[in-house]
Amino acid sequence: MRKHIFNAGPCKLPDVTLKNTSKAILELESCGQSIMEVSHRSKDFQAVMDETVALFKEVLNIPENYHVLFLGGGASTQFAMIPFNFLKKKAAYVNSGVWSTTAIKEAKLFGEVEIIASSEDKNHTYYPKGFKIPKDVDYLHITSNNTIYGTEIFEDLDSPVPLIADMSSDILSRPLNVSKYSLIYGGAQKNLGPAGVTFVIIKDELMQKVVADRPIPTMLKYETHIKKGSMHNTPPCVNIFALRETLKWIKANGGVKAMEKLAKERADLLYAEIDRNKMFTAPVEKGSRSRMNIVFTIKPEYKEFEEEFLKLCASKNIVGVKGHRNVGGFRASTYNACTIEDVKALIAAMQEFEKQKA
Repeated sequence: MRKHIFNAGPCKLPDVTLKNTSKAILELESCGQSIMEVSHRSKDFQAVMDETVALFKEVLNIPENYHVLFLGGGASTQFAMIPFNFLKKKAAYVNSGVWSTTAIKEAKLFGEVEIIASSEDKNHTYYPKGFKIPKDVDYLHITSNNTIYGTEIFEDLDSPVPLIADMSSDILSRPLNVSKYSLIYGGAQKNLGPAGVTFVIIKDELMQKVVADRPIPTMLKYETHIKKGSMHNTPPCVNIFALRETLKWIKANGGVKAMEKLAKERADLLYAEIDRNKMFTAPVEKGSRSRMNIVFTIKPEYKEFEEEFLKLCASKNIVGVKGHRNVGGFRASTYNACTIEDVKALIAAMQEFEKQKA
């Protein structure tokens, strides 16, 4: 029986992605080889790569002056790769949670970092807004959705400097004005595919800002991967195939506008129950509540029943709702493949728990 999956990453994937990838594990499209065996230099895999790039550009409406890359190393490698390539003197960062804090730490290895806004004062229970973007920095870096604390920004900022965004956990959940960004990146395992492939959407103009007088290892140069079409070395072939299947599924189901509609519906249902239920509370300010990672806690007077709620969820085939170890409580990650039925199953468990304990 398929469980109701709310894991923060690896994420729940569409059934069709699982089905088609499992077929390709045995044989890739009648080529007599598994996707795990086929040469990445072959026409068979090149066709997979080309279609994946084309689908990404189509679904997200990416302008012609951008490249789409699929790399290894996760978003965590990008934390260092970005300043390695683009931080000449100073960069601006918004600190909205654990992953932005980690990105800031890496950037400080390469130059000065100015934290222009932070939500640390309230334990990252809101997304910073209304901050002024300095014009004397090489770029501005934001984390658009915070998986651990459950906050999200829903606007595409107007920035006087190159805007770089970690969109690991909200990519393709809403339409984007990609032209406002110079670089968008993220790990695929939170909304697109299995862990092991990282997407990078990079603007041509940003490449002109590469630090020329800093030696950069070949594999950490964006130019390397642009010139070689993400195949300077062997790419994560299985992961890219799975990502392609998810992109096909998104396109077939109405694209990012449809994904946004579903995201709002899922989030509205679950937040409404959290706010209504006597047992639970949501720590995140309403204007900052993530649609992708819905964080909630048990009220202090019922704290002793926290583990019992997790056991009840498990008995209902609901998995992945335990909160991150840094914050505790609960978290339901409602990514694109999460269904309304999944959310309703969690709500039913919350209501049953309320009847038992409140």
